[in-house]
Amino acid sequence: MTQSSSSKAQRIAKLLARAGIASRREIERMIADGRIAIDGKVLDTPATLITSLRGVTVDGNPVEAPAPARLFLFHKPAGVLVTERDPKGRPTIYDRLPRGLPRLVPVGRLDLNTEGLLLLTTDGGLKRQLELPASQVERVYRARAFGKVSQDQLEELIDGVEIDGVRYGRIDANLERRTGANVWIEMRLSEGKNREVRRVLEHLGLKVSRLIRLAYGPFVLGDLEPGQVAEIRRHDIVAFRKTLDLPSDRRMSTPIVGTLVTETAKDTPPRPERPNRAAAFKARQRASGKPTDSKGPTPRTRAARPARPVPKPRRPRKPKA
Repeated sequence: MTQSSSSKAQRIAKLLARAGIASRREIERMIADGRIAIDGKVLDTPATLITSLRGVTVDGNPVEAPAPARLFLFHKPAGVLVTERDPKGRPTIYDRLPRGLPRLVPVGRLDLNTEGLLLLTTDGGLKRQLELPASQVERVYRARAFGKVSQDQLEELIDGVEIDGVRYGRIDANLERRTGANVWIEMRLSEGKNREVRRVLEHLGLKVSRLIRLAYGPFVLGDLEPGQVAEIRRHDIVAFRKTLDLPSDRRMSTPIVGTLVTETAKDTPPRPERPNRAAAFKARQRASGKPTDSKGPTPRTRAARPARPVPKPRRPRKPKA
């Protein structure tokens, strides 16, 4: 297979990423290392365009056609990084995911201290569709923040806001409740820029102490506990992708939850057997040369306490004169 100029041709890194081989960046490194070939000819540039993976090999092994896209919901706990590995050794989402899952890439990112819904997929094309600002996929967050703010101030965000030269688009924010010196705010936005929710609330004089993502498009966190994973049914993925070309007000509005993925139980060592007290007693008896007729140690009994003396009856008091 040679380079193609067909309108349907795509960069080889993109197709290999969709096939679950590795990320695009990693595939480019693999090409530089001479590990990828087409019809036996080693590639020397990641700019190669192909229409299919027929004839493509990685480390001499043929690459299978990409499987249908799979999508998972993950309840990311706070304090976990959305990255494959961290130079500082901090925990990542891949340390918390159950075993047996396919190779997954995150859709967007959540900050270290942000928790809640994180989408994971096997398909780079679906990832890109969900992340593109042009797709206008709505994200829903709930934030707890310290400080005072009014609903009127929050409603001004509906037209967007510019902070330090960065323009943030439409944000639908509502004050849910106040708890002491804190407020709970629900925010709906479609851009998902880096640290957008935190920066906008800090711009309003609030200090965010907790941030939870509740939904990404029609996919909702639901009852997932931190660390749990659920898989979206294939027909729900197909139906959702068909609506991405529609205006946002005509897209799927019914919340979609997944089927919980349970981790295979890890091998646990067998419980140690309880010691046989009777057998141990007899072994001690034999070692000391004593007879072993007894069935075992006799239970300890407390020595009987001597009976208390009966108190003498008191003499009646003489009446006072």
